Amino acid sequence: MATQTMNEKTSTGMKPTLGLTGLTINAMALIAPGAFLWTTYQLQAAPGSAMNMWFAVFVATAIALFTATAYSALAKRYPEAGAGSSYYFAEASVLQREEHRHFKFARLSKFIVGWASHLYYWVYPGVMVAFMGLVITYIIQTFIPSFGSPLQEVLVCIGFAAVVGAISYVGVTGTTMANIVINVIQIIALVTFSILAIAYRLTHPGVHYLHPSALSVITPHSLGGLIFQSTIAILLVVGFESATALAAEAKNPGRDIPRAVLLSLVVQAVIFYFLEYFATNFFVNDAYKNSGGTGFAAAFSSGAPIGDMAQIIGNQLLGGYGTAFATILAASVVIALIGTALSCLNTGVRVTYAMGKDTELPVIFGFLHGKYRTPHVGVIVLTVISAAIGSYGVLSVDRLTQVTLVSNIGTFLLYGMTCIVCLVAFAGVKKRSLYNSIIAPVMGAVLNVAMLIGVIYYSIVGGGSAQLDTIIAIGFSLVWLVVGFGYLYVRKLVTGEPILHPEDHKEKIGASTGVEVPDGVMATE
Repeated sequence: MATQTMNEKTSTGMKPTLGLTGLTINAMALIAPGAFLWTTYQLQAAPGSAMNMWFAVFVATAIALFTATAYSALAKRYPEAGAGSSYYFAEASVLQREEHRHFKFARLSKFIVGWASHLYYWVYPGVMVAFMGLVITYIIQTFIPSFGSPLQEVLVCIGFAAVVGAISYVGVTGTTMANIVINVIQIIALVTFSILAIAYRLTHPGVHYLHPSALSVITPHSLGGLIFQSTIAILLVVGFESATALAAEAKNPGRDIPRAVLLSLVVQAVIFYFLEYFATNFFVNDAYKNSGGTGFAAAFSSGAPIGDMAQIIGNQLLGGYGTAFATILAASVVIALIGTALSCLNTGVRVTYAMGKDTELPVIFGFLHGKYRTPHVGVIVLTVISAAIGSYGVLSVDRLTQVTLVSNIGTFLLYGMTCIVCLVAFAGVKKRSLYNSIIAPVMGAVLNVAMLIGVIYYSIVGGGSAQLDTIIAIGFSLVWLVVGFGYLYVRKLVTGEPILHPEDHKEKIGASTGVEVPDGVMATE
């Protein structure tokens, strides 16, 4: 398929300003090692499985690479996708089938993918807002121990959401500059922490370390522990697909977006996640202790285990400035979370914009700001939603778990369905890549579904509050999907537009996304 023409770009109303660097930086911001090491390490330090942590990150990255390969292949095949990402891919892959009997499923398939993606894109920014509230509370409590009332935490969340929304409102160019600075700061911070963590072990040989050697850190220790750890680690590497929602603002989407998808994942996960998780686990020792125990047990019982470790390292290697080092590290996490929330909000509102422009959501979502050319209505709405979700999640661990699980369910559904879309898009295409169009999407679909089942299973069998939180998250997700189908049915009653189009209406159903429907001729790459 030909690359996107200038006329097509102009028709979107968005400005094509992003090159490979801009696309990659925006995707890198959503895969934020500096943020997620701090926010997820406590859960990963669960007794009985923590020894498998590094290898689980390796497995999760491998799974993500399968999914990223599918996204990259679709972005290359459909460079004209604009802001639609998977939503566009789902319809285009059906409309370009040679057999016309499949055309009637085009609208249904794109709506299901688009609506399900909002479980991820509309909830995830709120999760980041909640994390931000917790980290800022940690920083302030270092100096003002009495800080941290529910009202104060809610106000922090609302303020942070407003800042992120304001930056997103003025356009992706400003967001890109912000994300460049954010990525540089978080990378410097996490590399510094990692080097010092390794240096601590090398200069303190008399301490008992939980991993007896470097080889122990990077090898699995038990199958059950590895599976449990993998269901957590997979959540660290989501976000690479955000580059595909910026096709309308890319100078050369057919060339740069496929590269940005894979490059962002390789840089953040293969380089920085692997480094920081090696260093942290290499450091964990019996000198790290609290009321919960020592080593991993202490980390599991702490609200900020990375902050605790930074204090130990700073006191021993930086002349007693442990508190200052931990505070600086926490500040870098705050900055990283700003980038993550920005990137996810930008991706979410652009998919919403594509659905609004396509009238699959209220048409007001398809409007662009007169000056900034941004989907400003979606930005405002998602900012309010993010503030509400963040304010809900910051109030208790159970509430944060619930909204996180909802986001995770949406993520795995979206990734799994997109891998299936990739299989459909390349079925029968001549000279297709065996790995890119068959092996990677099959593995991605299977493993994403397996991870979804794993997350739900381990949460439910754990019993207690985790079980209830999971049931609530599943219930909300099911209600969300029911509401989506209800919306389709109401539109059918109001407008008369069928959910499944007649097979002979191929021109009409292809018009919404501009996909040229073939007359019995299979498109080739």
